[in-house]
Amino acid sequence: MRILLVEDDAALSDRIATALRAEYFAVDSAADGEDAAHLGCTEAYDVAVLDLGLPTLDGIGVLHAWRKAQRPLPVLILTARDGWSEKVRGFKAGADDYLVKPFRMEELVMRLRALVRRAAGHAGSRIVCGALMMDAQTGQFERDGMPLRLTALEWRVLSCLMMRREAVIERLDLFERVYEGGAEVESNSIEVIIGRLRRKIGAGMIETIRGRGYRLTAGDASS
Repeated sequence: MRILLVEDDAALSDRIATALRAEYFAVDSAADGEDAAHLGCTEAYDVAVLDLGLPTLDGIGVLHAWRKAQRPLPVLILTARDGWSEKVRGFKAGADDYLVKPFRMEELVMRLRALVRRAAGHAGSRIVCGALMMDAQTGQFERDGMPLRLTALEWRVLSCLMMRREAVIERLDLFERVYEGGAEVESNSIEVIIGRLRRKIGAGMIETIRGRGYRLTAGDASS
């Protein structure tokens, strides 16, 4: 899963990005409103964290730009402005959640996971596909009741597939949601990750749809 973090306090931005990467998220950062508006309108993100007090263009202006461009990404406003009128402005502009500074990093992570889950159409935190289960609240995967050990890249790919289980996910879509902007990536990297996942969850659970991408299915996990 890929997150756009918009925060002009460099120290705080670094702390948040480090915490999110420790939870296996891919993180792109922007420190001013114009850059944030451009990234949110042109790149694929699963969720955004947006400060209100930004240089060049404030957070509400950024949010208006995203919604005008019909970008559906869930947005969590993260700000020191705790007045009710500010919250109303944020929600009216199209925000999905609002967290006031100071905050606990664990709460931010949980809220972001909930936003991604709900945006994918899942009401509950347990998402099941055959022998595979994902706890969307904690980010943990199990196969036949046993915890799965995954690398960060494996987790991102499997999370994308699990959130849209039984649906075909385009290869480019997977690529954009797994890697951070500017990352140097081998052209066959997604195929390599898919191969590793098949060895861990069962080859029959991830189908290759020729010319399109991949589909996670409740197939034969033993194959």
